[in-house]
Amino acid sequence: MAFTSKHIMTRLYLVSGGLFLFSGLVLFKLVSIQTVHGDKYKELALERTEKMFTIPPNRGNLYSDDGSLLATSVSKYSIRFDAVTVKDEDFKKYVGPLSEKLGRLLNNPASHYEQLLRKAKANKNRYALIARNLDYSQYMSVKEFPLFNMGPYRGGLIVDQKTVREHPLGKIAERSVGYERFDENGYATRVGLEGAFGEYLRGKEGKRLKQKIAKGQWKPIGLDNIIEPQDGYDVVSTIDINIQDIAHHGLLRQLEKYKADHGCVIVMETHTGEIKAISNLGRTEEGKYYERLNYAIGESHEPGSTFKLMSLLAALEDQVVDTSTIIDTEKGRWRLYDRIVRDSKHGGYGEISVAEAFEVSSNTAFAKMIHNGYKNDPQAFVNRLRLMGLHKELDLPIKGEGKPVIRNPGDKGWSGISLAWMSHGYEVSLTPLQTLAFYNAIANDGELLRPRLIKEVKEWNSTIQKFDKEVINPRIASEDNIRKVQQLLKNVVEKEEGTGHKLYAPDFSMAGKTGTAQKNYVGKDPDKLRYISTFAGYFPAEDPKYSCIVVIHEPDKSVGYYGADVSGPVFKSIAQKIYANNPMVDEVASLDPFNEVLEDAYESYFEEAQKEVQTIPDLQGMSGMDAISILENLGLQVEVRGNGKVKKQSVSKGTRLNQVTKIILELS
Repeated sequence: MAFTSKHIMTRLYLVSGGLFLFSGLVLFKLVSIQTVHGDKYKELALERTEKMFTIPPNRGNLYSDDGSLLATSVSKYSIRFDAVTVKDEDFKKYVGPLSEKLGRLLNNPASHYEQLLRKAKANKNRYALIARNLDYSQYMSVKEFPLFNMGPYRGGLIVDQKTVREHPLGKIAERSVGYERFDENGYATRVGLEGAFGEYLRGKEGKRLKQKIAKGQWKPIGLDNIIEPQDGYDVVSTIDINIQDIAHHGLLRQLEKYKADHGCVIVMETHTGEIKAISNLGRTEEGKYYERLNYAIGESHEPGSTFKLMSLLAALEDQVVDTSTIIDTEKGRWRLYDRIVRDSKHGGYGEISVAEAFEVSSNTAFAKMIHNGYKNDPQAFVNRLRLMGLHKELDLPIKGEGKPVIRNPGDKGWSGISLAWMSHGYEVSLTPLQTLAFYNAIANDGELLRPRLIKEVKEWNSTIQKFDKEVINPRIASEDNIRKVQQLLKNVVEKEEGTGHKLYAPDFSMAGKTGTAQKNYVGKDPDKLRYISTFAGYFPAEDPKYSCIVVIHEPDKSVGYYGADVSGPVFKSIAQKIYANNPMVDEVASLDPFNEVLEDAYESYFEEAQKEVQTIPDLQGMSGMDAISILENLGLQVEVRGNGKVKKQSVSKGTRLNQVTKIILELS
């Protein structure tokens, strides 16, 4: 019996000792958590219940050169309801009036909102969605509604704000306007003007404290931000929206007619280098066209016969030939080793001068001229091209500029036929903008300018930074030789035998060069052969104000593929429309049939803006920008609510103008 009691007591002491030791360890751990790791665990607990969120600032506005909006940041608001914080008596008193107000504002039955609110109250929902994507004026109205005007704690009002980027011009110039996007790791993708000038447009982020509630949702604490976001600066671009509209629709019409794969247009102001329009359209599988890629800046390709201008100027500068030098075109076929250079005209042109060879765009004449002139020193030809800056990128602020290719003798790909092939635009590569910059230099009496897409950076009415004309090379060639090629570019259009004569108009002068380059020409399958059709030049020929290039890739060969037929009419249409709207001499007598059919939006804008209107027009469905222009031209004050297209006008169509001084437009 004594042995049994002693055994029991021993066990009891062991158990008690173990419990005492365990209690000591627990106590030690608690003290350790409180004193040593307390701050860490408090912070962890706080992170799981409260969190600081960043508030993106409003990006600065992006404007055209006349102050029209190309891109703007718009705040959108979502309204949510915290049913738990609202007292039952307040809810019963105000749920009806609140529902009525919401219904009238958002064009829904009041019963819809009353049902939402009552369901949230019954389910004790702390984050019930009431409405999303409200504009600022709607948000300000909601804040004053019954119950919600009591604020976030008594009234249960929760407001989520986000900033979205809107383009008033829609799809026009969308790729050139571009975007700046950041992924979850902070890496940026920058496209177009938005990407190039993001440092000005971006602004500084704000901070907002939010509290974690049920179902992993985060509810803002209070109505005020911890740190207010700072809006970005505004950027004024060089884009002219009227010229942009002309270029966009002219290109679109021709792409559709020729069922082409893609194309681009650039219009540049000759003396300043300001880009007034840049349009890039690519074809979808459904046969529609949209701003897919920035071909004008990013796509480097063989330029074809537009490069004959560069070859000719090099040969003139090096005194290899003169414009009167006679060359035998060899019945339109000239064999060089195992290759044959061909002219588009069967039988060739016989013996012609260098000037005539340029005007008719003879491949054989140019191949013989450059090959025979430089075969003993091919590096001299390349050096001349490099002296004119053709091997360099334009160093634009926009990312993704395509690299020019001007090979040196001995480089990979150089062979005995390289000089001949380079002479008429093969084995070299340029982007459309690089080609246009060179043609603009010819129009500008030899002064090569860096193309510009931005005029100034502003904060309200204060200029932060101004961007002026930038000269890359004050003279790419001698004055005498510049004058010679200017005349030849004019002859291409004016002379009957010139490849661009179809574009000739007796009352409007243009100068330029056609180009038709083969694409996918490796191999002998003619079905795989595609073409790039180009026209580059400037207008008016005598005192150029604008230079322009039109490039269309892979037109349907059954419809046509020569540069004069495919790209030339777009150039002429753009030139004449710009000329008609901004006459530089006497007014144009008439425009050709290609130029008479305008896009509906463009035509209606000018008809409404210029005719003598006596009554208020029907503006519904029209873009807000066009509607404002029309009404202001009619001498009316305009108040705009929202963004997008006109969905409602405060004064009915047909109302006489003398009865109206102000009109309110509601945009969708």
